[in-house]
Amino acid sequence: MSVVKRFVAGAVCPRCAQMDTIRVYRNDIREYRECVRCDYKDGQNLDGTPEQVSELQTRVNQAQPIDPNAIKIAPVTAQPINFDPNPKGAHKK
Repeated sequence: MSVVKRFVAGAVCPRCAQMDTIRVYRNDIREYRECVRCDYKDGQNLDGTPEQVSELQTRVNQAQPIDPNAIKIAPVTAQPINFDPNPKGAHKK
């Protein structure tokens, strides 16, 4: 059985940002998309289950210990401000 690859009208490639270069095809369990310009390839399971791909380790998703001595809070030095709705002499010019 031959694989039928179909272009998706208006689709933009996530890698090269070219329009109308994405084509899709599927087998029994997965659906694939690929770009004919930059050779980008991607796939997903047809039943909706996620792939078993581990998340890339970055500085954001790694747990780091919190040092309580590193947190410094500045003292509050607020001063109240009073607003007069009609100060005397402001309406006269």
